[in-house]
Amino acid sequence: MDTSSPLFSRKQLTALIIPLIIEQFLSIFVGMADTIMVSNAGEAAVSGVSLVDTLNVLLVVLFTALTAGGSVVVSQNLGAKRYKEARLASQQLLLSATAMALIMTLVALAGNYWILHLIFGNVALDVMESARIYFFIMAFSYPFLAIYNSCAAIFRSMGNSRISMLASLFMNLVNICGNALLVYGLHMGAAGVAIPSLVSRMLAAGMLLILLRNPRLEVSLRTYTLRFNFSIIKKLLAIGVPSSVENSIFQIGKLLVLSVVAGFGTSATTANAVSNSLAQFPLIPASAIGTAMITIIGQCMGAGASDQAVSYTKKLILLAHGILAATNLFMIVACPFLLTLYNLTPQTLETATLLVRFHSTCAIFLYPESFVLSNTLRASADVKYPMVVSIVSMWVWRVGFSYVLALQMNLGVFGVWVAMMMDWLCRSICFLVRFKKGTWKTKHLLA
Repeated sequence: MDTSSPLFSRKQLTALIIPLIIEQFLSIFVGMADTIMVSNAGEAAVSGVSLVDTLNVLLVVLFTALTAGGSVVVSQNLGAKRYKEARLASQQLLLSATAMALIMTLVALAGNYWILHLIFGNVALDVMESARIYFFIMAFSYPFLAIYNSCAAIFRSMGNSRISMLASLFMNLVNICGNALLVYGLHMGAAGVAIPSLVSRMLAAGMLLILLRNPRLEVSLRTYTLRFNFSIIKKLLAIGVPSSVENSIFQIGKLLVLSVVAGFGTSATTANAVSNSLAQFPLIPASAIGTAMITIIGQCMGAGASDQAVSYTKKLILLAHGILAATNLFMIVACPFLLTLYNLTPQTLETATLLVRFHSTCAIFLYPESFVLSNTLRASADVKYPMVVSIVSMWVWRVGFSYVLALQMNLGVFGVWVAMMMDWLCRSICFLVRFKKGTWKTKHLLA
């Protein structure tokens, strides 16, 4: 196969990355809008929703990791011009992710009370009540989220992120309109945020399933299967299992850290939740570049063009640093004004401002190497190294030093965020060393 000419032109890279930026902006914006809307029901509702959102990430990561594995497998097959194999892998991705999501739904519904009280048993009663309602309703949306994520991953593997962007736009419009009606109009609190999320995910999943039937697509799914092909699923799991283990343990660590934050009271919990929501905005372009990296590097490795994979990685990392400098400097200046949208108490507002500014300053220098560069390794099927680094770094720095800084050194919730940046620094160093060493180039997923 001729790999002398670039696999992706500048126009193709732009067409892939820009819709991803818009899509992720919509996702973060709706998350922030949910928090702003539910804040009208009081800080207890905000805290309850934020606690469950963290738990939701832990549960859904078990099947969303499969979509990451599917994206790598489909991308590498497309890079190698193996279209039949790409289609079969897509079918198995859709089947296995949905099956996993159904299991997670049953676990969440059956363990609603037990799970929440085991993890967040020390929170206020009104916070727990909001959390239980929100968790119960959101559990029904997991299968539809699995279908949506799987279909979106398939489109992105083809280099088409515009379709998933449009589906996200539709989903988020439904979500926001539903929130406005149920939260402001009917005063339903946490339930008013959860129900529109469920409905919007159902509609978006159906929309992408229909669009994937287009016969002109490189990967067209006009038929589906209920039979598991374990030889294909093994390849999905070769990527998905390490990613799933990494993300699951990472989320467990975040929950442990969140339990520390919850112990500082409702004000600290709310400041942490609001800051997490707002601090995500400046990261959107770099996060989108990281998502695009799976498609770009995956197709390069499938085509046997590891030299192009190196070149694209360096260019995109530099681009991520440049964009982050602009977006985070804006956030450092604007965050006090943006935080007033959340109806916070003066103490909560002061804490949230400190957290957002600290996060934005560190993100400019650490985020690309910590979270974007690792996708080059994963897209080449070098998944065990990022898994080990992420798990060890998270437990040593983010979890271990959260207890040291927040509790023993009395830094409170700010100590938790300092520990998080220590984790980012460790990840950045380890991934840079691996990338420069070039071990990831020797992985052969399709062999």
